[in-house]
Amino acid sequence: MIATNFSNVRNNFKEVCDQVVHDSDIAIITRKNDENVVLMSQAQYNNLMENLHIRKSKANYEWLKESIMQAEDGKLVDFETEE
Repeated sequence: MIATNFSNVRNNFKEVCDQVVHDSDIAIITRKNDENVVLMSQAQYNNLMENLHIRKSKANYEWLKESIMQAEDGKLVDFETEE
């Protein structure tokens, strides 16, 4: 995680954005009066939103946990894909 102040981000915006995207990192941008900002890649944001959506429904979350347990127990099924 990157923690930096607003002035540094303003002066190095491209570099901070590149680091966030290429390193799958998050930047906490500190500002006065604790009005801080979080900068993340769109991929990270999409992943976060997907996880929130899945956890919003108890049935979906339980199904996901069961699937993870099955995978950890080696209960996997292989499928052939068409090209």
